Amino acid sequence: MAQPRRRKPDLLRSGKGEARYLEIKKSLADELRRRRTARHLTQAEVARALATSQSRFARMEAGDASVSIDLLLIALLALGATPRDIGRILAG
Repeated sequence: MAQPRRRKPDLLRSGKGEARYLEIKKSLADELRRRRTARHLTQAEVARALATSQSRFARMEAGDASVSIDLLLIALLALGATPRDIGRILAG
């Protein structure tokens, strides 16, 4: 028997919540790139430190849909971001 389709909560269907989510993800990805380049590191070097591939890290910096926000947060913390820094990014 087929599972019934789950409906998105009204907030996400309205597009407002989803739009804000995408803005936050883009801000996190931009900060990730900024921190990497400020340290004069290549994508491959950071990827190695995070035990991932360079192509996966490139998708992280691009804010690709396949990349979760928690992975962006882990990478930012690894590059020295503090919880306060991340709070500022989230606050916009």
